[in-house]
Amino acid sequence: MESGEQSVGAIGTTMMQQSYVDSLHLAPVFTPIRLAGGNNAHEGRVEVYHAGQWGTVCDDQWDDADAEVVCRQLGLGGVAKAWSQAYFGEGSGPVLLDEVQCTGNELSIEQCPKSSWREHNCGHKEDAGVSCMPLTESQTFSRYGKSAPESYSEGSSGPIWLDDVSCSGKETNLLQCSRREWGKHDCSHQEDVRLICHPDNDSPPIRLMDGENKKEGRVEIFINGQWGTICDDGWSDKDAAVVCRQLGYKGPAKARTMAYFGEGKGPIHVDNAKCTGNERSLADCIKQDIGTHNCRHSEDAGVICDHISKKNPGNSNKGEAPLGGWPWQVALRLKSSHGDGRLLCGATLISSCWVLTAAHCFKRYGNNTRNYAVRVGDYHTLVPEEYEEEIGVQQIVMHKEYRPDSSDYDIALVRLQGPEEQCARFSTHVLPACLPLRRERPQKTAPNCYITGWGDTGRAYSRTLQQAAIPLLPKRVCEERYKRRFTGRMLCAGNVQEQKRVDSCQGDSGGPLMCERPGESWVVYGVTSWGYGCGVKDSPGVYTKVSSFVPWIKSVTKL
Repeated sequence: MESGEQSVGAIGTTMMQQSYVDSLHLAPVFTPIRLAGGNNAHEGRVEVYHAGQWGTVCDDQWDDADAEVVCRQLGLGGVAKAWSQAYFGEGSGPVLLDEVQCTGNELSIEQCPKSSWREHNCGHKEDAGVSCMPLTESQTFSRYGKSAPESYSEGSSGPIWLDDVSCSGKETNLLQCSRREWGKHDCSHQEDVRLICHPDNDSPPIRLMDGENKKEGRVEIFINGQWGTICDDGWSDKDAAVVCRQLGYKGPAKARTMAYFGEGKGPIHVDNAKCTGNERSLADCIKQDIGTHNCRHSEDAGVICDHISKKNPGNSNKGEAPLGGWPWQVALRLKSSHGDGRLLCGATLISSCWVLTAAHCFKRYGNNTRNYAVRVGDYHTLVPEEYEEEIGVQQIVMHKEYRPDSSDYDIALVRLQGPEEQCARFSTHVLPACLPLRRERPQKTAPNCYITGWGDTGRAYSRTLQQAAIPLLPKRVCEERYKRRFTGRMLCAGNVQEQKRVDSCQGDSGGPLMCERPGESWVVYGVTSWGYGCGVKDSPGVYTKVSSFVPWIKSVTKL
C-alpha cells in the first residue's frame, strides 16, 4: 500500500491529502473508483480497486463517454472530459483495465464493455484521466479572465483553468470553444466568472452523434436520465428541421434513416415522431409513449443541418465515392463467431496478395491471422456486390520498430491467403495502387490528393465508401502542433480553414491517402495514422509516409 493511502475498509473517507476523490461509499455492486494526481477534487488519473489493489486504466478507446460515467459514479456533475497519455502523471501498481467503451449512460464503469481484469498491452504512460467541471449555480466552474466585470464574482481559491474563452454559441460543451491552453492565463481570482443558467423551456436535451462534423449525426435525446435514439418510422425533413432549429442551426435540414450515422446504444426512446416543421423542439413532435416502439438500432434516425446540395455529385470533393472509383481500397475486418464480423480498419491493395495498412490496427486484437479477413471490391458494407470478395489472412507483418505506445513506424503489411500473386482477382473494381518512389515528395509531384474509407473507427457513420479531397501541408504545421510526436516518417495533411475542414474523419485508420501523378497513376503516399480529434481546429491529420518505407515494403513482399 502506498504511503498516505487508507485501506479499502475506510469506506466513505475522501483522501484529500493526496487529491483523491473516491467512490467507496457507493453500493458494493460498483467497482470502487477514485481520481488521483489532480490539482483539485474534480480531476485526476482514474484508479479502480480490484482484488485488494488500486490500479490504473489504460487509455485505449478512452473518450468523453467513459469520462461521463466516471464523473457520474463519483457524484461529480458538469462537463466530463477524458484525458490520455498520463496527463495527470503516471500511476503505480498494476494496470487493471483496458479498452473501456462506455456509451455514457452507465451508472458505473463496471457496467461498461471493457477488457478482463489485468488484460492489457499498456504501460503507465497510457494511464487514463478525467476532469469533471462543475456546472452548478453555486460554484464558480471556470475562470475565463476578462469575460466578465471584476465585481461580478467574489473570487475563489485554487487554480485558474481557462482564459480567453470565445464561443460561437453552437458548441455542445465549453471545451469545444476557442480558448487558451489548459491552465494558461494572465488572470487573478478577481476575474472569476460565475454563470446562472435559465433554460428557455423544459424540453429534453438533444445531441448529434458520430457525424463527420458537429452539424450532422445520429439524433439522441436525453430522457429519464439516459441518452437514447429515435426510430426512423415516418422520419422526414420536417422532423430534421425541428431538430436543427432546436440545436441553433438555421440552414436547410435533411433527414437520414436506416442508421446512416451508425447504430446507437442504449434505449430507443421515440418512434413515429410527427413534426409539421414549425415546432420549437422535438419534444413537441412526440405523439406516443416514451419507449414504445417496434424498431431496432438499425433504424436509428439522423439529420444533416445546414445542408448544402452538391450541384455536381459525380465530381464531388467530399462525400460518397463513385462505385468502383477507388479499386485499391479494401477493408480489414474483424472476424466474429456469431456473424460476419465488422469493419476494423481501412487498407490499400498493392498487389494481388499484399495489403498495406497501419500497425496500430492490430494493437487491440493482436496479430493472430485467424482474427481477421480482408474484403476487396466492397462499396456498401451491408450489401453483397458483384466484385466483392472476402479473403483470409495468411500473414501479418508489422514494422519491427513500431511500439504500441508510440505513433512512429505505424505501418504493416498483410499477406492474403492464396497462391503467389493469385489471391485477389483483379477487375475494374479490384486493382492495386502504385507505390511511391523512395523519398518521393508528393507535395511537388502529385498535388491532387484524396482520402477514402467508410469512416468507421468503432462508431460508424457511413455504410457506403466515402471520399474527400485533402491538401498536403508543410511538415512545420504538424511540427508546431504536435511537437516531437511528429517525425520525418510522417505526412501532414488536412484543411485547417474553418469552413473547409477535412481530415481523416472521412477515412479509416489504416486507409490510404492517395495522390495522382499528373497524367499517370494513383499512388498511395500515406497511411491514415493519427491526429488530435476529428475535425478539430488547427489539428491536421497525420499519415505514415509510405515513401520512407518503400525498401522495407519491397523486402517483405518481394515486389
